[in-house]
Order: sequence, then structure tokens, then C-alpha cells
Amino acid sequence: MVFLEMYLTMKKRINLLWSYLVRILLIWLPDIPIIMRFRGWCYSFGMASAGYNFQVASSAELRGLLNINIGNNVYVGPNTYILSRGLISIESDVLIAMNVVIVDCNHGFSLGSFRFTHDNPKPIEIGFGSWIAANTVIVAGTNIGKGCLIGAGSVCSGDYIENTTYVTSKPSIIKRN
Repeated sequence: MVFLEMYLTMKKRINLLWSYLVRILLIWLPDIPIIMRFRGWCYSFGMASAGYNFQVASSAELRGLLNINIGNNVYVGPNTYILSRGLISIESDVLIAMNVVIVDCNHGFSLGSFRFTHDNPKPIEIGFGSWIAANTVIVAGTNIGKGCLIGAGSVCSGDYIENTTYVTSKPSIIKRN
């Protein structure tokens, strides 16, 4: 049992180093389709699964590759940050614009602080043909249906039915700490 835990920890660390290595070695190359496909192909070696024509902009960061599934013809824009501790599934023909944050885990609240407490990761699914516009944040447990358009600056949480446009811009109080 101890050996298995050591193996999984080492695998995660090597995978993290791989994502750093891909980003550092290829960040200086221009964002043209052939280079972005090459970058996506390099990231795919550490991923759970990745389809063909997976394009990644040079300044995008992908962490937790072992827990990310990518379909065909997926584009990840500049300054996008994807972090997975649980599972993130992005189906085919998805467009992720610049400055998008997709994270499947959050901090919890314990002893009056958010600093050191982690919640359990919850899966994120982005359906076929969806477009995630610029400056959007997708949090743990979000399920975006097929053909959805998530408007710029939105914060996504929960379920979104397919073939629908969503825009959120004004935060509201959901509970007091």
C-alpha cells in the first residue's frame, strides 16, 4: 500500500514537471495553428486522453494533466489556466478564449480561515461545440451542456442546459461566513 502511494505521488510530480517543461520550452514559439497543435500534442503525453487538433496558446497553463480529458478540435486561448485535482472533461469542438480559469477544486473554510483547508474536487464537464468566452471562471462541479455560449466575464457554477447562451456579470451574496 505504501509503495502504491509513493508511485502515485511520483507520477503526479513527474506529470507536473512535464507540464512545466512543455510550457517553458515552447512559450517562445508564435501562436500559429501548427505550433499550437504541436504544443497540444506535447501536453497530450501527460493527459488522460486528448483528441487530434488540440491547440494550446503559448501562455496557457495546464496543471493536473493526468485528470484532463480533451476531445478533438479543442482550442485553449492565451492566459487560460486549467487546474485539475479530480476530473475535467472537455468534449470536441470546444473553444476556450483568453484569460479563462477552469479549476475543479476549491478551498474550504475552517477555523476562520480559507488558507489551508481544501474541499474535495468535483468534476467539470464542457459539452461538444461550446464556447467559453474571455475572462470566464468555471468552478468545481460545473456541467456545461452541448453548444452553450458562456458570455465574457461569467462565473459558472452548477448545470447549464445545452444550446443556450449564458451571461453573468453581477455577483450576489449567497451566504455569510
